[in-house]
Amino acid sequence: MNSKNLDPSQFAAILLNWQSSYGRHDLPWQTDPTPYRVLVSEVMLQQTQVMTVIPYFLKWMETYPTIQDLANSSDEQVMSLWQGLGYYSRARNLRKAAKYIVEVWNGQFPFDLDSLQKIPGVGRYTAGAIASFANNQYGPIVDGNVKRFFCRFFAIEGLPTATVVIKKLWELVHAYTPSQDNRVFAQGLLDIGATICKPKSPNCEICPFQSHCNAFTTDRISQFPTPKPKKIIPTREGHFYWIENDGQILLEKRHDSGIWGGLWCLPEATEFNSLSQELNLKGSFNHQFSHYKLQAKIWNRLVDDVVKTQHAWFTKSQLEEIGLPTPIRKFISKLHLIEN
Repeated sequence: MNSKNLDPSQFAAILLNWQSSYGRHDLPWQTDPTPYRVLVSEVMLQQTQVMTVIPYFLKWMETYPTIQDLANSSDEQVMSLWQGLGYYSRARNLRKAAKYIVEVWNGQFPFDLDSLQKIPGVGRYTAGAIASFANNQYGPIVDGNVKRFFCRFFAIEGLPTATVVIKKLWELVHAYTPSQDNRVFAQGLLDIGATICKPKSPNCEICPFQSHCNAFTTDRISQFPTPKPKKIIPTREGHFYWIENDGQILLEKRHDSGIWGGLWCLPEATEFNSLSQELNLKGSFNHQFSHYKLQAKIWNRLVDDVVKTQHAWFTKSQLEEIGLPTPIRKFISKLHLIEN
């Protein structure tokens, strides 16, 4: 029997039974899964591992227990709380979402999928997650775990990022998502991808779908999802200024778009004139982004004509309260200006 012989109701029954016994039940956002708590957890979990997210989620809910609290916050407060999680546009989108829900929906989340997708930063997956986890309603979800599991289960060829493959996956998930027990079903999909159908060394021997999986029964597990061609990650140099004056350090506010968007950072040398041979090297660090490696050098510079409108002076105590990129914060902490 393969996946073609397993109809949606049989599929759901197997998944629900497996999740109740072997799935994850103690994640902090599973407790009191309100739409707001689900939204925060799902946004944090984008591109980020569960164990990394947990302490950030707990701190976030302690600071902003309600969506009204988040809507009343400032960008500076939100970015400070988010620092270290990366992909900082997610933090700004969460605040935009909160303001939208408070202003448009009087602080109450809509129920239907179309209205949920109109919330800033909420796409098809997050809308389905809110419907499933918070409301226990029909809410199809397709994330990285589901893509991998379904590509293997149905032997779907092609890169999982390809439009035709994504379309096929959503069609299948819509067809296989039941009309009841959606909270458990959605969690089961995520859990079986995260704990059984893993990217490397999947635990096929204990998978409840082993005898129905096309990839397993044809001995082609390694072929699905279709592997991405290896990409060479380029290395780029970055130059920053270290400017001190009267016990304060000069920082610049990054543009909302781009790397470290919306965070405070050491002034980047590209904002000013070319580096002078007279500048002394303060230090350096390396940092890897998803699409390139940064080799950063920090240069001592005197206060002259470099201060601009996007710049501000900060004392040691103030540095503790603002959002800084993780590698910049680590570099400054080595100089004992702030705690790591």
